[in-house]
Amino acid sequence: MQNLKRRGALLATTTALALTLAACGSAEGDGSEADAAATGPENAEPISIGIHSGWDEGIAVSHLWEHILTEAGYEVNMETADAGVVFTALAEGDYDLNFDTWLPLTHASYLEQYGDDLEDLGTWNEEAALTIAVNEDAPIDSLDELAENADLFDNRLVGIESGAGLTKTTQEAVIPTYGLEGMDYIVSSTPAMLAELESATAAGENIAVTLWRPHWAYDEFPIKDLEDPEGTLGEAESIHTYANKAFSAEYPEVAEMISGFEMSSDDLHSLENLMFNENGGEDNAGSVDTWLEENPDFLSSVGIE
Repeated sequence: MQNLKRRGALLATTTALALTLAACGSAEGDGSEADAAATGPENAEPISIGIHSGWDEGIAVSHLWEHILTEAGYEVNMETADAGVVFTALAEGDYDLNFDTWLPLTHASYLEQYGDDLEDLGTWNEEAALTIAVNEDAPIDSLDELAENADLFDNRLVGIESGAGLTKTTQEAVIPTYGLEGMDYIVSSTPAMLAELESATAAGENIAVTLWRPHWAYDEFPIKDLEDPEGTLGEAESIHTYANKAFSAEYPEVAEMISGFEMSSDDLHSLENLMFNENGGEDNAGSVDTWLEENPDFLSSVGIE
């Protein structure tokens, strides 16, 4: 992959931009920092966002930030790929941002591999958790009951993408700890898992899936989380925004905006429900516009005007 060429670009208010232009005029185009700053968002290279395939909270927040940055005058490119591809591209400078890095467990292995080339821009949600979910009326309540009742679930545990941290955790911790080697662990995709979840719950059948919070599935389907007495899925995690190492130096005010951003699970669920349930993921930009119209104080409440 070719590394994106970037130039320093500052997100500024009208007043700040006017001051910068004045400073540039005094420098008389001599290549000074003031001259570079005056290029503004309109002359910046596009900001690229890498999105983990199938992770709805990342899709939702990435489209929200596409709206924010576009309104600020930036061009934004977004690409979807498995987590491993996203982190590799982020470290190599092919992507600028990823809004869906889960720590300290889910994506820890990627940070161990690429952390020296990445920058943590901050946490925007602290209520994330990996789960194994089953239909609400399933006859078990804990993972330590699943192996002996595997036949009630057709001996299947339905998973998501192969590159997901949840998949790795399930394979390396959940399955061996709870003796689930006899179950068929289906590594598929998030859409495929959700389709099976919808079909099974509608038919009144038992099903076990790998899932995570926050996710709109908890509002849409009658499901519950299995208890994890051995703690294989870890405690609640935080969702971070990560950038390539050069981002803050090149886009300092954008980085500052992102570092102060927070979003509650309730707000996230409502955006996800609109985007993926009501609109079926067909018009994500339009969903963001509608959600912001319905929540007019949200941006100002998180320090973004």
